[in-house]
Amino acid sequence: MDARDNPYVPGAGTPPPELAGRHEVLERAEIALTRIQRRRPSKSLIVVGLRGVGKTVLLVRFQSEAERLGYQSTLIEAHEGKTLPALIVPPLRKLLFSLSISAAAGDKGRKALRALRSFMGSVKLTWNDMELGIEPAKGTADSGDLELDLADLLVSVGEAAAEKNTAVALCIDEMQYMTGKEFSALIMALHKVAQLNLPFIVVGAGLPQILGLAGESKSYAERLFDYPTVGPLNDEDAEQALVRPARDMNVLYEKDAIAKIITVTKGYPYFLQQWGYEVWNIAKKSPITLADVERATSEAISALDESFFRVRFDRCTPSEKRYMRALADLGEGAKRSGDIADRLGVKVTSVGPTRSKLIAKGMIYSPQHGETAFTVPLFDDYMRRTMPGNDWKR
Repeated sequence: MDARDNPYVPGAGTPPPELAGRHEVLERAEIALTRIQRRRPSKSLIVVGLRGVGKTVLLVRFQSEAERLGYQSTLIEAHEGKTLPALIVPPLRKLLFSLSISAAAGDKGRKALRALRSFMGSVKLTWNDMELGIEPAKGTADSGDLELDLADLLVSVGEAAAEKNTAVALCIDEMQYMTGKEFSALIMALHKVAQLNLPFIVVGAGLPQILGLAGESKSYAERLFDYPTVGPLNDEDAEQALVRPARDMNVLYEKDAIAKIITVTKGYPYFLQQWGYEVWNIAKKSPITLADVERATSEAISALDESFFRVRFDRCTPSEKRYMRALADLGEGAKRSGDIADRLGVKVTSVGPTRSKLIAKGMIYSPQHGETAFTVPLFDDYMRRTMPGNDWKR
């Protein structure tokens, strides 16, 4: 069939043509956004899940919903090597100016800009040519303590939004890359915002280790955030994600072709899009058959190996790759740390630093104490393909 008409979109954060199986979490976000806008108490939201389940897609949808409701919103992505202050200052500056806050604005507007200027000095980062044209607010967001200063800043932003009869949504992707200190500061700030009933919400997404980060932070983290978990789609929703985009193009699937794709992708949205994309390009006509899927499978696996999997594999050191290969050697699912060390022929204490680095890189996580699992679905198969045999044990 014509590749130019291919409806599937395998890509990081790219909205699929059919967002199946996510209605519940979308509704929860819409309720939270609406309540905050109406100045009614509501928790912020962090969507939790493995790679490939569509967290970023959901976050983009949340931001769109916030803007539809009249919010001022911004979407940022946390990553290694950049602090939370460095991430939030530029978009907050833009957001405040988008509210038309200037020297001629109201008291709360001027306070927000001055608080931002104080915060920029407090965190001691180089902001190059970023200027606000306003003096800092002495005694506000300038203590040098991130917990205190971030609270001052977000309260000031919330007050400025209230002054303009609007609300602010701060959308943060990849939240697992925040440090414990940064996450604690964010919780403290949101606690202060909630106490003052200000129209400000954080909507985020992260890998499962964000739950551990929350547990290690302030005791009231669970009272400030909801943590909806998203995973692979059930068979019915996975079928809809495949069938509806094709049906809109007057293309059908045979039942055994659908069943095969759901089996090999295990219902993960990213992989469903990849298989749909490849099988569309290979199939000659409707309906798409099992034979089409079998021919497309090698193409889909090759495409994933060269992009989705390899980009993560290449970030790891040789010792980290051996650790992941040992984890893959034990089969699918979470494994005991001691069993991984045994596969490597070393003591469990000697691989602790490697495990910690892989968790920090977002490659693995700990479902329970003493257990380890991949954050990337089907990554165990990839590790066995890319490091075959037993040479990796040496």
